[in-house]
Amino acid sequence: MGAFSIWHWLIVLVVVLVLFGGGGKLSKLMGDAGSGIKAFKKGLKEEGKKDDDTTAEKAIEGESTEAASTVAEKDKAANG
Repeated sequence: MGAFSIWHWLIVLVVVLVLFGGGGKLSKLMGDAGSGIKAFKKGLKEEGKKDDDTTAEKAIEGESTEAASTVAEKDKAANG
């Protein structure tokens, strides 16, 4: 790349982006990135809670299924 190092090109690129892209667009872009990271972390926390809730629901469903099958077996025995 001639006499310029990678750092020179990066600085020139940032200056060009600020001049042509506008400072507001750059800060908006960084704000969007930050809110995306926050939403991702929140989603991970909610998923962990959802897994715990699902496990509890399955345990409750399993108990009610067992109770229903026991009642059905008693009805079969009584009828026939």
